[in-house]
Amino acid sequence: MVAEPDKLLARIGISIPSDLLEIYDAYIDKKGYTNRSEAIRDLIRETLIVRDWEIKDAGKTVAGTITYVYDHHKRELVNEIIELQHACEDQVISSMHVHLDHHNCLETVVVKGNVDTIKYLFDSLKALKGVKHCTISMTTTGADLS
Repeated sequence: MVAEPDKLLARIGISIPSDLLEIYDAYIDKKGYTNRSEAIRDLIRETLIVRDWEIKDAGKTVAGTITYVYDHHKRELVNEIIELQHACEDQVISSMHVHLDHHNCLETVVVKGNVDTIKYLFDSLKALKGVKHCTISMTTTGADLS
């Protein structure tokens, strides 16, 4: 059985200043979108992902990556990093280690789980002496988005 298109998509109308729409159209064209609808759907999805990371719902599962650059010659830093990852072992899915040069390493940690624990891991890694830069990329498991 094929679902009717009207039951799959809701059509809405919005008012946007023409100069803002012109800038947005140029932006979505440059990004490769074939139409405004898909670009606006992506904006809505991104907003909902940020909401998932902001709410304090203990049962909410989120996903993402934590990426950081650190000086691997800094005494005990590698051990502290490993201890933090083990303390959050239910959230750490995988990690990748890259040697950037003689002193600097880059590590990316894929995480999935409770948002508070993931934020704790991110904040703790970022605060370590010898970590030069640390970012988090928030995403979703996709379960709540179509």
